[in-house]
Amino acid sequence: MNDCSGREYHEATKHSWLSVRQNPHRLDWENQPASMKFYPEDLPRVKLSKAYQAHTFVYHIGGITAKKSYPGVEYYLRTNPSAGALYPNELYFQARGVEGFGDGIYHFEVGSSSAVRLCGIGEEEGIEPLLGLRHGMRGLLFMVSAVWYRSAWKYRDRAFRYCLLDAGHILGAIEAGAYLYGHAWRIAYGIDLEGLGRFFGFGEEEWFLAAAICAVPKRDRSVKIPGVSMPRTDPLGGVEAEPYPLIARTYRETMRLRGCKKEPRFPAFFFHEAAWEEAIQRRRSIREFSKKPISKAQFEAIMEIVNLPVPSDCDEPLAIYAILNRVSDVPIGIYYNGRLVKSGDFAQKAGYLCLEQRLGSESAVTFFILGRGCNYRALCQKAGLLGHRIYLVSEYLGLGCSGIGAYYDDEVREFLEDDGMVLYALAVGV
Repeated sequence: MNDCSGREYHEATKHSWLSVRQNPHRLDWENQPASMKFYPEDLPRVKLSKAYQAHTFVYHIGGITAKKSYPGVEYYLRTNPSAGALYPNELYFQARGVEGFGDGIYHFEVGSSSAVRLCGIGEEEGIEPLLGLRHGMRGLLFMVSAVWYRSAWKYRDRAFRYCLLDAGHILGAIEAGAYLYGHAWRIAYGIDLEGLGRFFGFGEEEWFLAAAICAVPKRDRSVKIPGVSMPRTDPLGGVEAEPYPLIARTYRETMRLRGCKKEPRFPAFFFHEAAWEEAIQRRRSIREFSKKPISKAQFEAIMEIVNLPVPSDCDEPLAIYAILNRVSDVPIGIYYNGRLVKSGDFAQKAGYLCLEQRLGSESAVTFFILGRGCNYRALCQKAGLLGHRIYLVSEYLGLGCSGIGAYYDDEVREFLEDDGMVLYALAVGV
């Protein structure tokens, strides 16, 4: 397992009780990168409207739902969560034969709730070859990128973990929105990442991570990549990125996939559509729990959804551990994929493992997601997607959830007696 992609990076960016105290990091607030990307104003924009189902779909993937103001700073909350509210990911898409969008390639401009048309496409043109698709596709083709320095500004080398997890949340938001849109979808990790970057004119400040296919073959004919020069803009808002060689090296290392197993199955959701859309809109990261128990049915519903398949071309194995602190009519203890493996009251231990955060000890359930696969890029994004399922299902059931990306890695592994890579923690409760 030591020769797996990303393993060296993951080991190098672990937290420990000592490391978080020996390596303080002072933030340069005067040089914080912009959290939103804006293309030149003269480019055509399609204002997202509820009149078109596809517009609502795009909005649900990462639209602004609220604003919070503090002295000297404002935060715009979105349908997708992000570590430190830094939002390092951007969303691009191609639309062909989609009501509400002319055929073309777009950037979702979150700040204006618009789709910026970067270029049009003809009948024989499209981004499909760069996504490994042999034929032209009718529908929506999504591409997720990372403006990695938005996160590295605060989290330094550990930032690439959050770029991948946050990208997984966007993929999870695509999954959630596709349910309302009424269209099948799947993730594509085996895409031409470098070719996509060149086509969009990206520098080293922005990299592609994954794609999501929400389209069907148009006809049994191939298309060619548009021969255009794409418009360019600064994704950092005038701030110069500091070099992080470990992050850059790990991105290159994780580009190539190997030994992937495809997952062709789709998850079968049966949510009430209006309530599900409301959950997407209301989703927040809870900051405090009441210490009240959740029901057995609520816990089982979360586990049922988490264990549904994730359709992709590189399905990596994950282990889901749940520390049950307060669930009615269920023995407390450590559960592995829904099965009790160790009885006992581990609430305080769970809080300690989450960098001594009360969320981990005062929750009803604290989840730890571990990975054992060899394709780090796919592994982390799948963990983020499952985290998004936990967020939304919790909200749907009237519960609260908070993602926790920082924990004492080795101590979590020792506590769970699992040598996998600790990828994510989430706390759920009321």
